[in-house]
Amino acid sequence: MNHKLSRLAPLLVLLIACNGAPTAETDATDDVSTDAPAGLSVSAPIHHLDVLAREPMVVEHPSGALFVAGFGSQVTGVDPRAIPHLFKSDDAGATWSRVEVGTPEEGAIGNSDVDLAIGPDGTLYFVSMGFDRTTSEGTHVAIGVSHDVGASWSWTLLSDTRLDDRPWVVVAPDGTAHVIWNDGSGVCHAVSTDGGETWMERDRIHPKGGSSHLAMGPNGELAVRISPISGSANQFDAGLDLIAVSTDDGVTWSQHPIPGEIEWDPTLSDPNAVPRWVEPLAWDASGALHHLWSEGQTVQLGRSGDQGETWSTWLVAEDATVAYFPFLTARGPGELAATWFSGNGEAMAVEVALIQVPDSGGSELQVLRTTFQPDTWLETLDERTRDPGGEYVPVAFLSAGGLGVVTPVQDLHNDRFGFSWWRLGASSDLD
Repeated sequence: MNHKLSRLAPLLVLLIACNGAPTAETDATDDVSTDAPAGLSVSAPIHHLDVLAREPMVVEHPSGALFVAGFGSQVTGVDPRAIPHLFKSDDAGATWSRVEVGTPEEGAIGNSDVDLAIGPDGTLYFVSMGFDRTTSEGTHVAIGVSHDVGASWSWTLLSDTRLDDRPWVVVAPDGTAHVIWNDGSGVCHAVSTDGGETWMERDRIHPKGGSSHLAMGPNGELAVRISPISGSANQFDAGLDLIAVSTDDGVTWSQHPIPGEIEWDPTLSDPNAVPRWVEPLAWDASGALHHLWSEGQTVQLGRSGDQGETWSTWLVAEDATVAYFPFLTARGPGELAATWFSGNGEAMAVEVALIQVPDSGGSELQVLRTTFQPDTWLETLDERTRDPGGEYVPVAFLSAGGLGVVTPVQDLHNDRFGFSWWRLGASSDLD
């Protein structure tokens, strides 16, 4: 969420003054700065240069196609009605092309947070939001649906509330699609049971707080991480820190404490302190719920085998630099992939971990890690330094083996904008 990061440093004001968009191209480079603490290999990134894709999301379609969504443009990044960006690869990420998702008149609008999900029938869901950077307020949440692998789209405006913020979308095994967001008055929830043709807004999941993440379990279980901060509303609800779980398709919700003890900074007054916005959840194939969070120089993991009632916890990483903005996904039983940022300024890097969680909640985690520096920069009149380019780094398990990771390319000095595609895994995964 670009608007929240603006509290830490001047953001992309200068990008708006850039002279036009570069021609789209895809290239690879062997100029990779990596350091593997234990075990993961990382391929040379493939850079797709087109329009800026901040806070990207990535999914793999059953057809084998890869989709990357993002927002922001060196020209139109301030316009809430700008078209959100979507890219497709039909050759495992070797080349990419921009997907035409529609026009603003057709409802394809949004210059901020995005998310992607795929239904069991291959329906592709693309949710986006608008953010007015002149008033630092949200403008809307919209969702696009494609039944033909991105060839055509239909759009629905889910909300146009002044403080709309951070939407997420998931799809249940029965095809029911769920979207959540917060609007300054709690966590909103909309569902579609007909492949995105129509949407019905449900009762709020919670009347306060912001939604950090939404996760779908293997049997249709839902979990929402509800944090005390509502970003667009600049609101802090002291004492609110929970995970809400539903086992009846989101009709009713139970509330559970989070694993561990986490301190929040409601003022965000310390420019050297990195706030937590996204605290991700993931259900694995066994039905266990996992929660990842960062605190200071540590990254920690919780596992619940009883839908959030009780938790086992582990230390995933403890390094010499600050860890922040974690992201999490799951596949098989106890099989997790995590990302987070470490360090600030020139030392800022992306950390990636492949995690195997013991079945019983006991014993040690198996963790393979690597790190690299993305081609993402913050530039002002006086300074050029590395920038996260968003509040998470998406990671996906790939059907061909290994992991796929996406980071923005944001380099005003060299007129380079787009995203980078990274493959990670064992050497056999990268062949």
